Amino acid sequence: MSVATRSTPGPWAGLLHLWRDQRVWLASVLLLVVLALFDPSQAGQSALFAGRALVETAPFLILSIGIAAWAGATGADNLIARAFTGAPLTMILLGALMGGISPFCSCGVIPLIAALLAMGVPLSAVMAFWLASPIMDPSMFVLTAGVLNLEFAVAKTLAAIGLGLFGGLVVHLMSRGGALADPLREGIGNGGCGGSKIRAPKPVVWRFWEEPERREKFARNGLSTTLFLAKWLTLAFLLESLMLAWIPAETVTAALGGTGLMPIVMATLVGVPAYLNGYAALPLVGGLIEQGMAPGAGLAFLVAGGVTSIPAAMAVWALARPQVFALYIGLSLTGAFASGLLFQLWVMA
Repeated sequence: MSVATRSTPGPWAGLLHLWRDQRVWLASVLLLVVLALFDPSQAGQSALFAGRALVETAPFLILSIGIAAWAGATGADNLIARAFTGAPLTMILLGALMGGISPFCSCGVIPLIAALLAMGVPLSAVMAFWLASPIMDPSMFVLTAGVLNLEFAVAKTLAAIGLGLFGGLVVHLMSRGGALADPLREGIGNGGCGGSKIRAPKPVVWRFWEEPERREKFARNGLSTTLFLAKWLTLAFLLESLMLAWIPAETVTAALGGTGLMPIVMATLVGVPAYLNGYAALPLVGGLIEQGMAPGAGLAFLVAGGVTSIPAAMAVWALARPQVFALYIGLSLTGAFASGLLFQLWVMA
């Protein structure tokens, strides 16, 4: 008769469990530790940069997290989901227009994106909003008009809306063939199962704080979304700080200077890992244009950089499945190049 022995988990099992659950936080800590060992001054600067960036984006994050948690606690997500029903092309146009004028940054809009997809809103309409939102907002329009000119600001706004329309239409055509049926990663937003909210909507309880269960849901959703964003944005801002420190602006200037078609192509590609946020990039682009860079290349850089910058791309990667992330990047590059080319043709006309 054999005696069955139960093996006790060793320390490696605990470490693997910790890495699986907290790998993003651990990656940030490990990055700071390595910097502290080899470049202590940069470690402090990176930590300060990440903290300052989190504080600066906090108003948008708090607003978007609050809206997402409020929609779930009150049941108002039923109304939002129903508002996105109807003709797909109309919803894509609405998503692109809303994204082009919304005040949310590329990171702050993530809770709303997750909530919309979890409600069962078609990915085509959400993608239109998703692509257009990081490029332009009211304050960005005013600053662009002041630093560059009004024509450039209008062109950037049209590029945002156009990119949203383009991305939404591409996703719509792909979805008709059965692709991209479940865009969210496992465990985020119930994997898109919220489509039942559209088919069988429940009444909205606006005074949600009067019911303990709804108050608990509001707090739970708000906390989980905050922790989710905090870990990814911290790592993203740390990486962004290193790009700022180790990639001189002169490198970007050399790559984007000149006229013709090639600078537009280079501006689109350089915009993928763009380490400058939209506001900081405006003076650089203005200086390059004064030195002879094609305006179309400047627009391509701003559009590509806004949609695919490190914080924006990592937020999409954390939220969406790999195929959706790849499609997001592909649409961004194609749309940025097309925007730059069309603007260049307009300027030359």
